Amino acid sequence: METVLEEPDEENIGGVSSLDERMVLGRRARIKFPFSIVFSTFLYCGETISALYVFNIYRMNNDKFWMSFTIGLFFVGIVLDQVTLMFFHKDLNKNKIILLFWHIFFLGPIVRCLCVIINYHKLLKKLEQQKKDTQVSMSRRHMKLKREIVLSIHGIFMQCKAFKCMSVTQAFLGSVPQLIFQLYITFTIREWPLGRAFLMTFSLMSITYGAILCNTLAIQMKYDDVNIKLRAIEFICIMVWRCLEITSRIVILVLFTSSLKLKSIPFLSVVFSILFLEPWLEFWRSGAHLPRHTKSNSNPVETVLMLILITLLYAAINFSCWSAVKLQLSKDEIIDKTPNWGHRILHHSFRFIENVIMISVFRLFGRKTLLNCCESLIATQLIISYLLSIGFMLLFYQYLHPSWPDKALPEHTENQPELIIYYYFCSRTGYFLITC
Repeated sequence: METVLEEPDEENIGGVSSLDERMVLGRRARIKFPFSIVFSTFLYCGETISALYVFNIYRMNNDKFWMSFTIGLFFVGIVLDQVTLMFFHKDLNKNKIILLFWHIFFLGPIVRCLCVIINYHKLLKKLEQQKKDTQVSMSRRHMKLKREIVLSIHGIFMQCKAFKCMSVTQAFLGSVPQLIFQLYITFTIREWPLGRAFLMTFSLMSITYGAILCNTLAIQMKYDDVNIKLRAIEFICIMVWRCLEITSRIVILVLFTSSLKLKSIPFLSVVFSILFLEPWLEFWRSGAHLPRHTKSNSNPVETVLMLILITLLYAAINFSCWSAVKLQLSKDEIIDKTPNWGHRILHHSFRFIENVIMISVFRLFGRKTLLNCCESLIATQLIISYLLSIGFMLLFYQYLHPSWPDKALPEHTENQPELIIYYYFCSRTGYFLITC
């Protein structure tokens, strides 16, 4: 994970504190290429191109129903990506006409990625120039160069944070509905063309990457004063856990909806509504009020809207997989840094019951699938896959979860925020800035 520094005053784009400057310069030798930005942009481009290709196939075949839903889900995801980046950087307040132009044509992530790559190479040249300076050159020019290096590093780190926010938003508010719908089409018409396979592959990669980001954020929140690095075995365990959990959950949802058609909507709506309303019910029961430490330019209406967006994303994550954190609107720190085993067990218990109910409905009312296997075998395999994902989760939290002092790196203890979009929303409404 790339490290990032505390965000400076939003109104002063060049304002970086002396402490932040010392932190940046102290780590300049370990500046790494922002691979996370490139990977997020790759997923964005792959899902966009494949969705447009599948849309064109449906249009040529005159499948208006599939075509309309595909392009609709595509636009929801891609618009949210643009809004996330613009909101994160406050482009509307800073009057960045050129960037707004690219975002209007849905090219904002690509342009920003290219800008980061260019700035990274410029930064390397500035670092080389600084190394050539002698002790005699400790002049105003040298100090200006050092200041430019600080701002360049800070800008790259902030872009990494923004793109990870975009990846999580894209994964659970764009890729999940798209993957469920395309898999539903596949099971309904029992055809699997190459274009749809590419779209489903990119959607699954996007969801898995977003889920892994949730895990890395939760780990860093638990040890917010220590730099945590995941080893290969830990990362592989998380990836296997998330792949099994997400694929089994989504396939079960698709088989359930394909069995009951429109009759499945009430059940799924109730499940999602419970996830969405649960934090608000807890907020109401606690008798808490809206945050008192809001910024001067925030008002109650804006605060409530931000909290609704936070809860929506939180519910979307938990509908697909374990979010690795717990939302608590009744407290200033709205993300519980140390979610206990009770909450984790409760979540997986309810998910397991839901999956068993949905797979039982498929077993009783379902029809032959694309795999041409008996319903009992498919149902058993899906339940076993979900149980295996729980097993890998228990393995990770019991034996592989980074813990102080054996897996933490004590030599670097400054806070390094790396925010998912709903944590960033929290900072906008005056809440504690969650670190990662």
